[in-house]
Amino acid sequence: QVQLVESGGGLVQAGGSLRLSCAASGRTFSRPAMGWFRQSPGKEREFVAGIAWSGGSIDYADSLKGRFTISRDIIQNTVYLQMNNLKPEDTAVYYCAAGRIPASRGAYDVWGQGTQVTVSS
Repeated sequence: QVQLVESGGGLVQAGGSLRLSCAASGRTFSRPAMGWFRQSPGKEREFVAGIAWSGGSIDYADSLKGRFTISRDIIQNTVYLQMNNLKPEDTAVYYCAAGRIPASRGAYDVWGQGTQVTVSS
């Protein structure tokens, strides 16, 4: 059993920054891969970034490289997504996810409830 709880979403102006947190609990060792996805109305859920609990296997969506940074804190069992220079098109519900295979974007099978990020222009 793995449980994920996101926090840190909110309303920000374009160009601003926001840091999302994902607190993991339960049998986190069964899911070595952690990641972030997002979904906007009318669009399919898309991959944002991924990382292994080891700190390796870091992976970013090409369009987000340079603006978003994923990291993890092993002691706190928490994964973060630092989002800088936010744009209105970043507006979405952001989901934390856990999976069995690091660096495999299609292997995530545990999901958090999501947190809303809204970027105003």
